[in-house]
Amino acid sequence: MSSITVDNLSKRYDDVVAVDSLSFSVERGEIFGFLGPNGAGKTTTIRTLLGLIAPSAGTATVLGADVHDEDALIEAKRRIGYLPANLGFNDEATGAEVLDYHESVKGGSRRDELLEIFTPPVERPIREYSTGNKRMLGIVQAFMHDPELVIMDEPTSGLDPLKQEEFNEFARNERDRGKTLFFSSHVLSEVRRVCDRVGILREGVLVGLEDVDTLLRQGGKRVQIQTTDEARTDLTEIDGVIDVQTFAEGIQFIYTGEYNTLLRELATHDVREIEISEPPLEDIFMHYYGSDGGVEPNQEVQSDA
Repeated sequence: MSSITVDNLSKRYDDVVAVDSLSFSVERGEIFGFLGPNGAGKTTTIRTLLGLIAPSAGTATVLGADVHDEDALIEAKRRIGYLPANLGFNDEATGAEVLDYHESVKGGSRRDELLEIFTPPVERPIREYSTGNKRMLGIVQAFMHDPELVIMDEPTSGLDPLKQEEFNEFARNERDRGKTLFFSSHVLSEVRRVCDRVGILREGVLVGLEDVDTLLRQGGKRVQIQTTDEARTDLTEIDGVIDVQTFAEGIQFIYTGEYNTLLRELATHDVREIEISEPPLEDIFMHYYGSDGGVEPNQEVQSDA
């Protein structure tokens, strides 16, 4: 049985459609990335899955509990961890007091273990915390009762690069322990390192549902060549050459065609230097799912409505 099943889920606010007829599932023991730019509907979907808002149409089940069934969902939440984008901790409380409260409600069998990985200064009041320290405290509270499923909204927002990588390693280890992780993100580059599958949301509509390897294969290769002006012109006419950029001594493009065709064409020109690599996941996203959704590669985006 899937950990999360979404069936034609919609949420409207008067004339505004926040989420439109979403259908997808998240399998047990996988890391599922829920991607999209600001305002795409990611947070609305998460809040609906947790029963914090009611859907306008359709339904979803979380650990077998229908989101319309309040009693069943309350019971299921005992096995769920939740990390919201906006943490809302009491500024006057210390980190230890925050964790004490959460432990009294849902347990904290992994609290000490997690505090060795994520190191918020629990003896200090929240008002003195940096954004990264608040996020680390949030991660600890989400996982410390050893939940079966963890739902997270922008989990690495505010973490420094080292802590981001520690979180990624931790997430992979949790998956290997059989846990299911569902998280929204706009940081597409981290998705390839941790996710098994991704759903891509744009303007409330699911526009892509792929495993990460397939997404990368669809994106082709980034090719950078130092060569003559004549070769630059010929290469741009090959089928499968897209997103062409020229520079002083050559050309760069994304190639989605058959590799032997490209190699045969290159063999007819004076190629001084060539580099072939995978394109950034941001570029794949922008090419296949449109560039007018409000996110540029590497742009920082905050949590959406």
